[in-house]
Amino acid sequence: MPPDNDLIREPTIFSAVLTPHRSLSRKGFLALMLVAGGISLVTGTTFLLAGAWPVFGFCGLDVLLLYWALKLSYRRATAYEQVTVTPFELTVRQVSHRGRISEWTLNPLWVRLDRVVHAEFGIERLFLVSRGQRLAIAGFLGPQEKESFALALSAALGEAKRGPTRTVF
Repeated sequence: MPPDNDLIREPTIFSAVLTPHRSLSRKGFLALMLVAGGISLVTGTTFLLAGAWPVFGFCGLDVLLLYWALKLSYRRATAYEQVTVTPFELTVRQVSHRGRISEWTLNPLWVRLDRVVHAEFGIERLFLVSRGQRLAIAGFLGPQEKESFALALSAALGEAKRGPTRTVF
């Protein structure tokens, strides 16, 4: 009886999950909001005592806008990108912060990695190019992270292009 094709898995040459970087932790967020709120309260109270009472409301508004912007940033940090290379497939799965999934499956034999490099800053953008189509990847990584990712992905694509090999003892 032949084996079930679903049970036969190709060996994974490369797999990476890329996520946006957020430098402010939850404790940092709380501390920043407390400091901003305290400064706003002191400033607003000073203006209130001086008779400029409308300024007091605007001082609270800036803290509210800061809170909203940081919450939006944290929500967008849930997005991720998954890149997997096997000897016969290159799969890119991009999941937005809203849960929208986009997935591409490419043949690694026909894919090349294209870089947009700035002389001073390093890699600005990475693309997978196959059959005239370009797919932007690793958009939320910094230049050094993109360089490291590009080197690892290039090595994996090179290994996939060489084909499956096995060691004989």
